[in-house]
Amino acid sequence: MVQFMIDESKCTKCGFCARDCPIHIIDMDSGYPSIPVENEGACLGCQHCLAICPTAALSIWGRKPEDSLPLAGAFPEPDRLEALIKGRRSVRCYRDENLAPELLHRLLDVAAQAPSGANDRQVRFTVIDDKEVLATFREEVYAGLEKQAAAGNLPKGRQFFGELARLWKEQAVDALFLSAPHLLVASAPRSCCTPETDCLIALSYFELFAQSLGVGVLWDGLAKLAIDDLLPELRRRLAIPEGHVIGFTMVFGKPAVKYQRTVEHGSANFVRVSL
Repeated sequence: MVQFMIDESKCTKCGFCARDCPIHIIDMDSGYPSIPVENEGACLGCQHCLAICPTAALSIWGRKPEDSLPLAGAFPEPDRLEALIKGRRSVRCYRDENLAPELLHRLLDVAAQAPSGANDRQVRFTVIDDKEVLATFREEVYAGLEKQAAAGNLPKGRQFFGELARLWKEQAVDALFLSAPHLLVASAPRSCCTPETDCLIALSYFELFAQSLGVGVLWDGLAKLAIDDLLPELRRRLAIPEGHVIGFTMVFGKPAVKYQRTVEHGSANFVRVSL
């Protein structure tokens, strides 16, 4: 049951919810909006109807408008948002301390609001939220890579991971995790409409919100390769389900550096189509 409820004392019968429904299952036949029982199974759960109602008269799936954040006047000024997007940096130096649990939960809760193909919303965040746990995991990764290198099992084009393991062992240079306190892996069921894309969008939301809260993030392709391609047993160590696609991997934490300005990458590369 979608629990589509209308407070008739507030509803103005404007029909915005019916017109904005992506699959057009809301009708106005009775004057007030409703979803016929036979159409309920088609509901995507997107809650567009709840979001667009100008008088907060509509609830669905047990979600009530009074529990939502009001949007009027709440969005950042365009210049500030532009500065956030242009000013985000890949952080490679971190403080040796954990994030507060409530801050981490807030980050993940916001990232979970990211759009997904067909509104599947099945992105799973696998998090190492304690620096001591990540230190143990890091040792396992480097030990595994060292063993693979010694046996000559690293695939062509990936032999440099043996050098990374040597650098860690001999010089404590952590090229894989950058000595960050936390690790985040986004995965989604292979059966989803767009599993990899869903993960990348969710991680983009995570990164931008993290930067706004003073948390540094690095998109960690080397860690993804190690976990997903070179040492698949690490998927089991992280309890990533068998049928999941790993979208990407991040390290994050409080940055030990502070950037002062944006950089300049030049204008967008685009082609204008005229028909």
